[in-house]
Amino acid sequence: MKLKKMTVIAGLCAGLISTSTLATTIGVTIYDYKDNFMNKFRNDLTADAKLQGDTKLILTDSQNDQGKQLDQVQTLLARGVDVLAINLVDPKAAKTIIRKAKQNNVPVVFFNKKPSQAALDSYDKAYYVGADAKQSGIMQGDVIADAWKKHPSWDKDKNGVINYVLIKGEMGHPDAEARTKFVIDELHKKGYKTKQLHLDTADWSTAKAKDKMDAWLAGPDADQIEVVISNNDAMAWGAVTSLKQNHKNIPVFGIDGMKQTFKYMQDGKMYGTVLNDDKNQAKAVLKLATNLANDKAADDNLGYTIQDKVIYVPYVGVSDDNLSQYIAKN
Repeated sequence: MKLKKMTVIAGLCAGLISTSTLATTIGVTIYDYKDNFMNKFRNDLTADAKLQGDTKLILTDSQNDQGKQLDQVQTLLARGVDVLAINLVDPKAAKTIIRKAKQNNVPVVFFNKKPSQAALDSYDKAYYVGADAKQSGIMQGDVIADAWKKHPSWDKDKNGVINYVLIKGEMGHPDAEARTKFVIDELHKKGYKTKQLHLDTADWSTAKAKDKMDAWLAGPDADQIEVVISNNDAMAWGAVTSLKQNHKNIPVFGIDGMKQTFKYMQDGKMYGTVLNDDKNQAKAVLKLATNLANDKAADDNLGYTIQDKVIYVPYVGVSDDNLSQYIAKN
């Protein structure tokens, strides 16, 4: 009887040790809390970590300052985090962060801003979670093409050419470059001719995009603008505000699938977006980081495909045809 009691106690102690071992601390840096999409992602990540129960997040805001982010990474490593989850300010800084993580034998999961493949390949515990920016550009082109076909009145000069202005995220940013290129390539692939009236960067900012749109609407070719294309929803909102204030009715298209965009689409202020699936990206980051922190195989019970150390969560085009189902989810 005494032996049995001792065995039970030993079993309980082993269980406690096992539970403790599974607890994971993830050091997270977000490039800028002011970014609408990243703020939404951060909320998803926090909610999922709470549901998981055995995961602690240490969250930091890099305030779009790469130097600050590098300091935060150093501090997180000094605090003994089990794994890093990094939303880079500048993708070129990935090599520096990987070197710091490697020196401390700490895995690192990059998300939203993709490092170079060479950087990922330099460390066996480095991975990336995000979405394929090329796919988002292609899908935005599809959404625009379908809407243009349904609204022949948008072709003001009746010449079959889509006269557009394009608000770009930032020069040199991989997502901005891909979205800018492939949205137009896709329109051409579908047989549409295009004419670029203006293209400028607005750093993913609503306020800066409004300023750009204000300037274009004050220009001599304002009446020629037939479509506004934006690399993200937040900048599209700036264009919507500018158009309203200038009493102009021009279709606007974004990327991200934000709740406010769905409302604008309901109200006829925007005509399409491409859903950047923040919820599934957050789940993938959390599960992958937890696997790596606990020395499990990266793809252990993951639910997402890893190829070349990358997980891509698919985008979804949102137009009038399927808007109702996304309004219901939000």
